[in-house]
Amino acid sequence: MAADLVECRSDHEYLGHPLAFHWQGQRLMVNEIVSEKRTPQGYIFRVRNQDYGIFELSYDTDTDQWSIHQS
Repeated sequence: MAADLVECRSDHEYLGHPLAFHWQGQRLMVNEIVSEKRTPQGYIFRVRNQDYGIFELSYDTDTDQWSIHQS
């Protein structure tokens, strides 16, 4: 997957928070972070996009890759 699949703002934390993501050829803004969780594999963010609803953005720290799933 492309390295720029998810765009994040990183102030003081390694990963920061997602601002936008690329899905089906479109750049979608994150309008709300519904929840975030640290797992042994990385991070999971449930986010809301105004037009397309809820997505799960998962970051795997071992592979340095994102995956995106629409909920």
